[in-house]
Amino acid sequence: MTTMMMQTTTFQAKNGKMVTIRPAEERDAEQITTAVQEIIEAGQYIQKEQPNTVEEEKKFIWCVEKKENMYVVAEVDNEVVGIARVLRGDLQMKHHTGLFRTWLIAKAQGMGIGKKLMEYTLEWCREQRLHKLCLTVFASNPVAYELYKKAGFHEEGIMKEQAYLNGEYVDEICMAIFFD
Repeated sequence: MTTMMMQTTTFQAKNGKMVTIRPAEERDAEQITTAVQEIIEAGQYIQKEQPNTVEEEKKFIWCVEKKENMYVVAEVDNEVVGIARVLRGDLQMKHHTGLFRTWLIAKAQGMGIGKKLMEYTLEWCREQRLHKLCLTVFASNPVAYELYKKAGFHEEGIMKEQAYLNGEYVDEICMAIFFD
């Protein structure tokens, strides 16, 4: 396994603001839990019903780092506006795969931040020599679905009516990208 120190990168968003993508740190836990609560209250696109407590989030950040997984934050004006993470398969037989999760708060969407988080993630996966990166996306989230397709992800299957969001059953699409 190649161990890579996660890098910090900075770029200008479409609205002119500077965005920093950097490894998540325990000090980010409170802002992450607050942002997750905002997304949960919007009622869609996140597979959580309540955020971690600050202490739970600190422990999660520590565990992700210890296991050499990826957990980065997107920060604008010292505010965490999104995250991306890759958790490798825990079992040796699945260690070549990763599960990708990401989110952005509403005011950070449409600024090119999601695309940059995706680029960062794919580069990390290549450097770590992952063979496959998996994700799921709700069919009711066409913006994310198209971002994943443009990044090279392909559908592997559809779980029909897997979620119930805003009074409707929604399909969950399984997608993956291979690096070999």
